[in-house]
Amino acid sequence: MWEFWRRHKRKVYVTFGVLGSGYLLYKLYDGHRRRLADLERELADEKSNEELIRSQIKEHFEKIQTIANSTTLPHVMRYLSSRIDEELDLTHLMERLVKGKDEPNSLTAAEKLELWDRLKILNFTRIVLSLWVTTILSLYIRVQVNILGRHLYIDTARGLGSSIQFDEADLIDRDDEQQFLASADYLTNVGLPALISSFETAASEVLKGKQLKDFFNTTVLHDTILQILDSFLSMGHPYHWMGFLMPEPAKLFNSSATSSSDNTDPSPASKFEQLMLEARAVLSSSEFENILDMSLKTVVDVMMEDIRVLCGETNLKVGIPLAKLLPRLAHMSRILLEEPTRDRYIQIVQDMPEVEMFFTLLYASTPAS
Repeated sequence: MWEFWRRHKRKVYVTFGVLGSGYLLYKLYDGHRRRLADLERELADEKSNEELIRSQIKEHFEKIQTIANSTTLPHVMRYLSSRIDEELDLTHLMERLVKGKDEPNSLTAAEKLELWDRLKILNFTRIVLSLWVTTILSLYIRVQVNILGRHLYIDTARGLGSSIQFDEADLIDRDDEQQFLASADYLTNVGLPALISSFETAASEVLKGKQLKDFFNTTVLHDTILQILDSFLSMGHPYHWMGFLMPEPAKLFNSSATSSSDNTDPSPASKFEQLMLEARAVLSSSEFENILDMSLKTVVDVMMEDIRVLCGETNLKVGIPLAKLLPRLAHMSRILLEEPTRDRYIQIVQDMPEVEMFFTLLYASTPAS
């Protein structure tokens, strides 16, 4: 035995060394395999969690979109329509002109001319204003929905324990959400009088020198409407129109900036104010500017088709005197803000491929890490 050990001990040591190394390598491999398995399980759970988040976000987002389309936007447009009727009521002008026709001595020639000129300017003001507010509000409320969609993503991800890290400031409660959507009424409650005045100035500038006897055909009317829109949009700084749609940032912060006498630090922005600032950032982007421009041109083209029907295809193609066109424009401006015409125009804007792509990219880019 001793002789066997003496002769073969080197082989035995080598054998045990190999076996020991093999066992050690096996343990290392097994530990690594277990860690990989644990990691795969964690990744699978995280993937499943992220899929659940996306599913819930899609459901929440669609609910907000439905509320916006079925409740928020119709309410805003109905309220705005009634205010425009009050501010741009042309009935009294028409009644005075009819009375002047029935009672020739009740109006002088100069007074008749002044009334007709006023009717001309206000008719174009109302119809172009109606086009602009319908387009901008349908886009603005959709921007709001996309921004809320981002915050719904964040709330849901945090609630489900997502690995994505979020700032506490990203969390938005229901009151902030409702206040944010309700801010779409700012145009009607605050911005409308100044907006009307701006469109009236633009219409007066473009219509200067155009007489009631001048013939308007499809091309002339189409160009006149676009010129009024361009004149309005080129007033002041590039995004001056946002002042009609939402309060300036300084006004937003007024309520939260008030601090107690022993605290000189300004108060942080509220969640509602943060939402409004996010909306302002989207509206002031060059991408949104392009979408607004394309949308306005599209609704102008659609309205021209409707006016052709009102006037008769042949009549407008050949041209009719402006005096005869004004009553048709007055009618068109009324139905533009009424159902179902208003809803059709809004749907046309929403269904534009460029608009769909813009909001798809906007929503995809909002969930920040």
